[in-house]
Amino acid sequence: MSEQAQSSAGGRIELVDLARGIALLAMFVYHFAYDLSYFRLIRVDVVSDPAWRAFARLIAGSFLVIVGFSLVLATQKGFDRGNYLRRVALIACAAILVTSATWFALPDVFIFFGILHHIALASVLALPFLFLPTLVIAITAVIVFALPFILGHNVFTQDWLSFLGFGPWPLTADFVPVFPWFGCVLAGMVLARTAPPKAPGSFWANWRATSAPAKVIVLGGRNSLFVYLVHQPLFIGALFLFMQATGQVATQKLPDAEAAPFLTACQRSCTGTGTPKEICERVCGCSMDGLKQANLWVKALADALSPAETEQARGIGQSCARQP
Repeated sequence: MSEQAQSSAGGRIELVDLARGIALLAMFVYHFAYDLSYFRLIRVDVVSDPAWRAFARLIAGSFLVIVGFSLVLATQKGFDRGNYLRRVALIACAAILVTSATWFALPDVFIFFGILHHIALASVLALPFLFLPTLVIAITAVIVFALPFILGHNVFTQDWLSFLGFGPWPLTADFVPVFPWFGCVLAGMVLARTAPPKAPGSFWANWRATSAPAKVIVLGGRNSLFVYLVHQPLFIGALFLFMQATGQVATQKLPDAEAAPFLTACQRSCTGTGTPKEICERVCGCSMDGLKQANLWVKALADALSPAETEQARGIGQSCARQP
């Protein structure tokens, strides 16, 4: 998020900042909806809703493609090891800050390997690719995208290896594992190589923000790391003020402390059958919501379902599994 793309004239390539700023705006929409859902101020469960989940993946993928693109731009005039390491260290420190803040604010779903963690690690993993042919990068990107589907999601079941993306999906507010997401970074590098922004007369280098909205978006993209770090505290603070002013109370958090063990056990059981973790996440989240709507949630947690209720709960799970 903090890579600086330089234009051929020595300045920034504003079109890259614009793309990063647009990705930030999309992230604002998702995170604000997530916050509303978390505090039960809206009926939609953003965590398990397929459309919102697809939107979140699109945003994360966009950021990572831009990261790969920017890595190429930042090193086209030569590799400055000191500057490169300083940027990686800055992002890593920001990632640690996010982990620390969510550990205290959201202990049940704290972020241990989110988008910033991925960018920090990807900046290291991408380093050798900066000196390799474009074709090699493209082939590696395809392999990285394909590996989770080839190897499955039950290769490394140890919790400490979950960041690789080959184990059961952990319960966390933001998770961007190495596989397949590092493929987006490599794809961004390929894009920068095949559509050189610094070529004479390039649209990339010559575009300038002229309207006020475009200038604001470019400014946000230019300072994306700072914007990323401050936007959620501002959103949550505004929601707390709103709830206090209107007398509303957050009725239930998603996922709450009671939901955590249920979702973890459900997802482990599901992925144990060889089902992809993305499907297991959706099915388990859907099953939890179905049990709550059927007033079976408390009994299910207490393992006090009657035979008829057990059959009803099984039907809810089967119905969730059949949903596209």
